[in-house]
Amino acid sequence: MEIQGYNMPDDLYYEEHHFWVRTDGNILVMGMDDFAQQLAGMIVYVQLPFEGKALQTGKKFAKVESGKWLGIVYAPVDGEIESSNQELATIPTLINEDCYGAGWMFRIRPKDAAQVQKLIHGRETVEPWLLADIARYKKD
Repeated sequence: MEIQGYNMPDDLYYEEHHFWVRTDGNILVMGMDDFAQQLAGMIVYVQLPFEGKALQTGKKFAKVESGKWLGIVYAPVDGEIESSNQELATIPTLINEDCYGAGWMFRIRPKDAAQVQKLIHGRETVEPWLLADIARYKKD
């Protein structure tokens, strides 16, 4: 779906800090959503955690930087890092170029895949959440 110029695919789940999650079998693929990458500007660095790093829902586990912004990545679910997108080490702008495709960031092995159901999903919840954040960031 398109919301005020931001592409927010219907099939994805979103966590409150503007990272998306997609299920891929028993694995969750995670990346930065279109709103966050546009707000941040050109991404210059992505911290890539090691395979097996334990994740706890809502706890920070990585950083993303642009020329004007430092962002924290929070775990959307309990689990562990299966892998990180190593291409981002040399081409972090893949996030800006294709945030839902080649710019994916992490593959997560969740402890309980049902936790993804607690994330923001579907037009009826994504649209008001995004519109509220658009309004909030325009004020800043």
